[in-house]
Amino acid sequence: MANIAFILLCHKDPDAIIRQALSLTAVGDYIAIHFDARADAVAYRTIRTALSDNPNVTFARKRIKCGWGEWSLVQASLYAVEAAVEAFPRATHFYMLSGDCQAIKTAEYAHAYLDRFDADFIESFDFFASDWIKTGMKEERLIYRHFLNERNNKWLFYKSLEIQKRLGLTRQVPEDLEIQIGSQWWCLRRPTMEKILDFLKARPDVKRFFATTWIPDETCIQTLVRHLVPESEIECRTLTFLMFSDYGMPVTFYNDHYDLLLSQDFLFARKISPEAVQLKERLGSLYSARGVNFEISNEGRSLYKFLTGKGRIGRRFAPRFWETESTLGRERELLIVVCKKWHVAKRLVARIRQLTNVPCIEYLFNEEDTGLPDMGGIQSTLGKRHRHRRSLMRMLFDYYETDRMVICMDPGNLDLLEDFCRDRAMTRLLEVECSFSDDYLIGHATRVGLAGDRTPRETLERLLPTIRNDIVHESDRIRDAEFENYVRIREEDSIEANAAALTRFLSITPDQALEISRTDHLFSD
Repeated sequence: MANIAFILLCHKDPDAIIRQALSLTAVGDYIAIHFDARADAVAYRTIRTALSDNPNVTFARKRIKCGWGEWSLVQASLYAVEAAVEAFPRATHFYMLSGDCQAIKTAEYAHAYLDRFDADFIESFDFFASDWIKTGMKEERLIYRHFLNERNNKWLFYKSLEIQKRLGLTRQVPEDLEIQIGSQWWCLRRPTMEKILDFLKARPDVKRFFATTWIPDETCIQTLVRHLVPESEIECRTLTFLMFSDYGMPVTFYNDHYDLLLSQDFLFARKISPEAVQLKERLGSLYSARGVNFEISNEGRSLYKFLTGKGRIGRRFAPRFWETESTLGRERELLIVVCKKWHVAKRLVARIRQLTNVPCIEYLFNEEDTGLPDMGGIQSTLGKRHRHRRSLMRMLFDYYETDRMVICMDPGNLDLLEDFCRDRAMTRLLEVECSFSDDYLIGHATRVGLAGDRTPRETLERLLPTIRNDIVHESDRIRDAEFENYVRIREEDSIEANAAALTRFLSITPDQALEISRTDHLFSD
């Protein structure tokens, strides 16, 4: 059975560290603590005194001053690992934590989880081929020597880099290593940890190399694991749930995130806010609980992206740059059906196609598998369709040998609506307004990844008003745009009222419009 030795790097809040150590060791697991040498000596003595009689706690043999982006973080981890390897011969796994981490599963669950996999859990992606680094320096992290702390000595840090570039003072990456990158929050088996310690003792050149790279806690252990362990024994993921904001800052969790955290497919989470006292208490007692059943829905990242992305709609960022291709054609007429319930729009355009013979194409900018003719590859992916939208539409008009065409579009595609409505061609807009039950919204949340089959009911109840308001907001934005040829049909309106709107939209006779409006089960779910 798995026995975990936690490797804890910390620098503040001694009371929280003591509680964390007591919680993790209460079930028989171990912990090795490195308390930053920059921190208060009194705080360190408090921790040592409080945990001195706990046989499952040990401390790094040496305390060093740690700095973000420096080798000191890796060295502090290694000091704690060495202490744990020596003090806890029964430990089967070594799990990296910070003082801001908390368990979001029971020890019973964590041990069973690790027993199922004979593998090391660590993110390790190819440094050069992957897109793990989103912005800033990449190759410069490795080929130049970094002796200074970028946050504490920003001017000197970049001046040193500039001088090295000017003088061509580059260096080679160790030839036998393929540099990897990933999260510093790993969980490694004992044989792997011992191999890493032995390798670093035998290869001082590798240690010197990483000691002067920038942010080596994201590359050193990640590279060595790939070098020493077969790929089949590596799970390229972290068991610690963490998210980052648009600005690269860690997302912080608070008291009301308890249910969300428990439903994620991870064993720990960071960062827990220091102010989230209730959350820390609940999670602290959770680790030693038994018989807890966890319903894994794993929607945390999708939820965060959805909720924070709402701020992007013309509020925090500049509008997109519109594609500047030539017109669709002055004599052409593009008829756009806008509806959040895609199945309703598909029923409507199927009936329009049947009664008018106007070519109708369903959600070509929203569904990858929309049936389209071969356009030389421009239609092959959603990305290409969006980038070359006017070219695609011109080709479709030519393919169907028509000057009138109906397409379906999601209300969230305001950028496309703006673009097409600015064209010299005649563009008409029909918004189909539907009613949304709670059951439908739950199904919608599941389809788009905001919830799962096992998402707790409490989470769904908090989410539903946000989704409903978001749909209303999309509709409001379309109306606020004041498109010239805009009409609307609504589920609660009479068949006659909707027929009148369809007459204007399609330029057809009232009788044809009435027949379309009477389509069986048009608004049914």
